Amino acid sequence: MPKFFVKNQDINSKEIKIIGEDVNHIKNVLRKKVGDKITICDVDNSKDYLCDIVMLEKEMIVCNKMEELESDAESNIKVTIFQGLPKADKMELIIQKAVELGVNDITPVEMKRCVVKLDEKDKKKKVERWQKIAEVAAKQSGRNIIPKINQVDSVKNICNLCPKYDIVIVAYENEKCNKLKYEIEKLKLKQENNLKIAVLIGPEGGIEEAEVKMLKESGAKVVTLGNRILRTETVALNVLSIMMYEFE
Repeated sequence: MPKFFVKNQDINSKEIKIIGEDVNHIKNVLRKKVGDKITICDVDNSKDYLCDIVMLEKEMIVCNKMEELESDAESNIKVTIFQGLPKADKMELIIQKAVELGVNDITPVEMKRCVVKLDEKDKKKKVERWQKIAEVAAKQSGRNIIPKINQVDSVKNICNLCPKYDIVIVAYENEKCNKLKYEIEKLKLKQENNLKIAVLIGPEGGIEEAEVKMLKESGAKVVTLGNRILRTETVALNVLSIMMYEFE
């Protein structure tokens, strides 16, 4: 059964209102009618509800909560991806698949070797589009949150954020000794839930040595992902798959 997201609802009310693009999808694509049931996720409390449609209007659908549904769609770790800006189609793929795999949020990062250069107007438009892609992917994969696509940031600012995470991992093709699995083993020794993990990934041209040094000095752990050099759009999917396998 398709899932739809709502927010800013009265948590004490049995009534849920759906507005926006989902109204057209429910009415004209799924052809739902009064009395039909749909699953709705309230993103404010990350809870799923089985709901009964009680009113279909042109720009709004009103439903009644029938029961709260059990859901284990969210991971017991919170993973942030700091993604060096790649070409547009690659970023869209990264966001879509990362959301499916369980990412908590994604921050696009301007780096020295980024081919893509965005002005402030372009940044705003891109983030809005990327957020929509995240929402669609969250619906498709049955998530209980819509992972946030943060504003485009810089490596310098990422360095300042390092203390907020239990670990910040930098995937770097020139690292030869420290493997990702070594850092995962250290994390597992903490035996904690809700670990906050950040992964920084370079763009198509990779990460500059000076950027790696700056991140390392801020406490980030630089790791190798193996003997083969991966495309930037492969790295997030590789690391997320490993993380979810090891910690979920």
